[in-house]
Amino acid sequence: MKIVALEIMNVGPDVDLSEFDDLGDFTAYDITKPEQIEERSRDAEVLIVNKLPINGSTISGLKDLKLICVTATGYDNIDIGYCNSRGIKVCNAVGYSTSSVVQHTFASLFYIYEKLRYYDDYVRNRHYCDCAIFTHFDEYFNELEGKIWGIAGLGNIGRRVAAVAEAFGCRVVYYSTGGKHDDDKYKRLSWDEFLKASDIISIHAPLNDNTRNLFSDEAFDKMKDTAYLVNMGRGPIVDEEALVRAIKSGKIAGAALDVIDGEPMRKDSPLIILSEYPNVLVTPHIAWATVEARTRLMHEVYLNIRAYMNGEERYVIKK
Repeated sequence: MKIVALEIMNVGPDVDLSEFDDLGDFTAYDITKPEQIEERSRDAEVLIVNKLPINGSTISGLKDLKLICVTATGYDNIDIGYCNSRGIKVCNAVGYSTSSVVQHTFASLFYIYEKLRYYDDYVRNRHYCDCAIFTHFDEYFNELEGKIWGIAGLGNIGRRVAAVAEAFGCRVVYYSTGGKHDDDKYKRLSWDEFLKASDIISIHAPLNDNTRNLFSDEAFDKMKDTAYLVNMGRGPIVDEEALVRAIKSGKIAGAALDVIDGEPMRKDSPLIILSEYPNVLVTPHIAWATVEARTRLMHEVYLNIRAYMNGEERYVIKK
């Protein structure tokens, strides 16, 4: 069986892929352009992809293709209907990055919440050497204890974030982005109630018609001016131009983003200007990317292929 991985750089050069050699003739490419897919995948029974567009235009000539494995949970780049019409199974990877994303959520929040950029620079620039007293606290910050942590999207990651927030003494509330989710433990609020009540809001929702530009000028107007926003979901959930206006005008206290609208960042991104603001952190979509998470991801892909070889279905996308 021929297995071709087309975007292995998106997983990282440190991840051991040797187990795939046990499954068949395995070939990996660092980066592949859409027009190179058919040439590189000729005679392949299995494709491993990440962000490449997979549809009738890019894989119609691959007559031996039977399985596509996505090195991600999301699969917006895959035309599932076309694959189904050809009897090609599509598998994603589930749950591999939960711990990693939860960890990055709090790392990002604390960076802006405790003004760590300012204090790090204060010491690095040797200002502390000239300090008249043992401490320096010109930039004030608060405890999480007693604050309201609002979660937009209470799925697996959202619930883990909720548990950690509770450990810090927060009261957790949530907003159901689909409008259907009910939870026995945490209080569900309406959208307006959620915005007005939350001291910290973290986003862990998928991108869909309900969530695109959910955080708009109108939403920021309703948030506390002491509130912080953390986006670990999808970039377009936040209207970036509205966020820039909210930060510049002080409508919210700060923001941490690991996902943005258009990745990698465009040179004309409205977020560029926020690099001047110490209360903003933007990281390059790394929340999922601990060594352990990336290793788990590729092992999940390995297990999906092995299940296919054994006539079993594992994380096969049906719709």
